[in-house]
Amino acid sequence: MINIPKAKIGIVAVSRDCFPEALSVNRRKALVDAYKAKYDESDIYECPICIVESEIHMVQALEDVKKAGCNAIVVYLGNFGPEISETLLAKHFDGPAMFVAAAEESQNDLSDGRGDAYCGMLNASYNLKLRNIRAYIPEYPVGTAEECADMIHEFVPIVRAVVGLSKLKIISFGPRPLNFLACNAPIKQLYNLGVEIEENSELDLFESFNKHAGDARIPEVVADMEAELGAGNKKPEVLAKLAQYELTLLDWVEAHKGYREYVCIAGKCWPAFQTQFGFVPCYVNSRLTGRGIPVSCEVDIYGALSEFIGTCVSNDAVTLLDINNSVPADMYKEAIEGKFNYTHKDTFMGFHCGNTCTSKLTSFNMKYQKIMARSLPVEVTNGTLEGDIVPGDITFFRLQSTADCKLRAYVAQGEVLPVATKSFGGIGVFAIPEMGRFYRHVLIEGNYPHHGAVAFGHFGKALYEVFKLIGVCPDEIGYNHPASVPYRTENPFA
Repeated sequence: MINIPKAKIGIVAVSRDCFPEALSVNRRKALVDAYKAKYDESDIYECPICIVESEIHMVQALEDVKKAGCNAIVVYLGNFGPEISETLLAKHFDGPAMFVAAAEESQNDLSDGRGDAYCGMLNASYNLKLRNIRAYIPEYPVGTAEECADMIHEFVPIVRAVVGLSKLKIISFGPRPLNFLACNAPIKQLYNLGVEIEENSELDLFESFNKHAGDARIPEVVADMEAELGAGNKKPEVLAKLAQYELTLLDWVEAHKGYREYVCIAGKCWPAFQTQFGFVPCYVNSRLTGRGIPVSCEVDIYGALSEFIGTCVSNDAVTLLDINNSVPADMYKEAIEGKFNYTHKDTFMGFHCGNTCTSKLTSFNMKYQKIMARSLPVEVTNGTLEGDIVPGDITFFRLQSTADCKLRAYVAQGEVLPVATKSFGGIGVFAIPEMGRFYRHVLIEGNYPHHGAVAFGHFGKALYEVFKLIGVCPDEIGYNHPASVPYRTENPFA
């Protein structure tokens, strides 16, 4: 995927000066060897300059990992560790930091070979809190070299997301459509996250689009679209305009991203877009999102932000869907009941007009937008991508600044069922355990809009940690509670 960072994690070992330094030296080497034996060694960098025992060592180590181009660090407690110096590493490093600790190795060496990092992790966490430092600490942060290597590997997608946000610009073209307050959210939290935003009028976009008329690159983009669509190219007459629009967006990104490295777009698609541009942008949005440049619909700024996070975490294409309609009872009985372990209320349909990329559809046709064509000439609604979404594991999630300006999020894992939707647009039959309760007590109670980001796979663990690390209070991260765990707002007598 383009437009997302590559994680490079500096491993810095620490040691308390009254413990044998050799413990941290040898355990760091074993950790690095364990990671390289199992994972991509380019993910990590072993800081060789020193074992950090003092503030001077801390400065030396920071200079070394920065020079090596690291965008994250792991503070590795090979023994008890120096609680001041080790937490200063996280304070002064400009990027996410993780803390893990070495488990004891053998009952045959619990004298000079005992490191007490189990204890040291407690002091490290206390000092992190004293300094108001948010660091990533795994669920159980003490382990063997192999176990700690696995923990670092789980840190990689978290690093991509957090680093990506710190260098992200959201480009929006608005304003939001009339009667569409659901996607209107305070932008102050974007700045709190370190995200930049550039808000533009759709008139600015229209002017730029018109200037791209006759662009010499259009035939090449049209040919690429034809190759991608194949037999699904049901509206070839609109491809030149769609190619012109794609080039407009890509050129805008290059001209406007400024000092930021990564970009996503909150785009406009109605009500005046179709009549003025002469098409709908769904297919173009799908193409850019499929490459790693998420484009949300209906000027959904936090939807675009959520898609970008999902792209970084999954290292794959994502989509943005309406949590749209219930599954008809006859469809549930015919295609789901008895075949899958879901109640009717666990199921729903996720839909959007046509923004899901071709690689995430079982089959596809580029057609007209049925909803808009009910009130407009069909020819100005061409450009949407229709097809059933591929079956398999998914994660439905969203990061949102709600009406009260609080930063909230939700994460729910489930699947797209291999059930024909018998409908239109980019659509799938979704199943999430206890979805009915989640719908009521997280989505409705939390005042979330109807748009949800979808990552193709189960990424709840990483997304939950990303949300915590960027400052979402754990109490404000909703998830689909099992039947045995009531929601705070759930009526116990219902």
